[in-house]
Amino acid sequence: MERTPSLTHRLLRQKPIDQLVEETRQEGKHLKRSISLFQLTMFGVGATIGTGIFFVLSQQVPVAGPAVLISFIIAGITAGLTALCYAELSSMIPASGSSYSYAYATLGEGVAFLVAACLILEYGVSAAAVAIGWSEYLNNLIVNVFGVHLPSWMLSAPLQADGYRLYFGGDGGINLPASVLVFLCCVLLMRGVAESAKVNAIMVVVKLAVLVLFIAIASSAFNAGNLTPFAPHGMAGIGAAAGSIFFTFIGLDAVSIAGEEVENPRRNLPLAIIAALFVVITFYILVALTALGAQAQGLFEGQEAGLAVILQNITGSKWPAIVLAAGAVVSVFSITLVVLYGQTRILFAMSRDGLAPKIFHRVNQRTLTPNANTLIVAIIVSLYHCIIDCRFYPC
Repeated sequence: MERTPSLTHRLLRQKPIDQLVEETRQEGKHLKRSISLFQLTMFGVGATIGTGIFFVLSQQVPVAGPAVLISFIIAGITAGLTALCYAELSSMIPASGSSYSYAYATLGEGVAFLVAACLILEYGVSAAAVAIGWSEYLNNLIVNVFGVHLPSWMLSAPLQADGYRLYFGGDGGINLPASVLVFLCCVLLMRGVAESAKVNAIMVVVKLAVLVLFIAIASSAFNAGNLTPFAPHGMAGIGAAAGSIFFTFIGLDAVSIAGEEVENPRRNLPLAIIAALFVVITFYILVALTALGAQAQGLFEGQEAGLAVILQNITGSKWPAIVLAAGAVVSVFSITLVVLYGQTRILFAMSRDGLAPKIFHRVNQRTLTPNANTLIVAIIVSLYHCIIDCRFYPC
């Protein structure tokens, strides 16, 4: 009679890499490999370059001055070292699950379960919060274009979150635009990962085009005198800004989550991670440099929608605010899509390993996507921001 493994044995047992890779080929339990290298790179860029770049300068230039450029480089190098670790592990273990699967293969089931729980919480809360932010950007865009405000009852939930405190506030009934966004992403993911990757790639290209527009216009008003004094607060300011800026690089791990659905994973996964990091660092530094050259450093503090204000001052027109608001709407849409995708794939990998209900790894035989998993995640995320209005912007 076979003995049941003890709790200690289960917590410490590891899953061989060969078994993890072999499970990605099992009939009825695998996902479709249909994501190209370019689409995978856009996953990483889309999940990393978010609304943060539109606002981070107004927060960090007062801390470091023009030396915030060095802060971006330091944060980029730190993120790059992390990205290299992901690149190495993803080429060895081309399966869904990202850090969860890597922990299962190296540290054991107990640690892997804790890693997965943290990832699920991170992706779930982030998806809800980013979707709530999207409703604000959508409302701003509608106001800028049509001069009409959406009704307040459909823009916030009844419960407001302020740090660790929850309270009833305002006349919010439901955050309808946020719910619509989540279910639009759900429909896309259920139609197939190839379709989702194509739509995400288009949105990321639009987002990058908006930033290219900013760089081109801001560089026309570049004044090197705005870069002095370069480091008014010394290394202390540079280090403090680098610590905050590092969080704008979070999102590169989204590439490794697609390990089971990318073509030629051992080649494309590390290439996509490195390429996404290069694109992100390049755009961050160019946006920061041209913004600092186009506006005196003292004007950044407390400035809302700073990039739009800079363009408006240069052009003397209101159209930049509309373009950047549209860019923010597209940006948050792509972030939400990738975050929900990551949430479903973590649950898929856990379910296949017996650490989550079996329904989460049931694959639709036509689209080869975990449709029931995707729908459950979308419902839970929507219910979260229908009840609690949690506003923060992790990207």
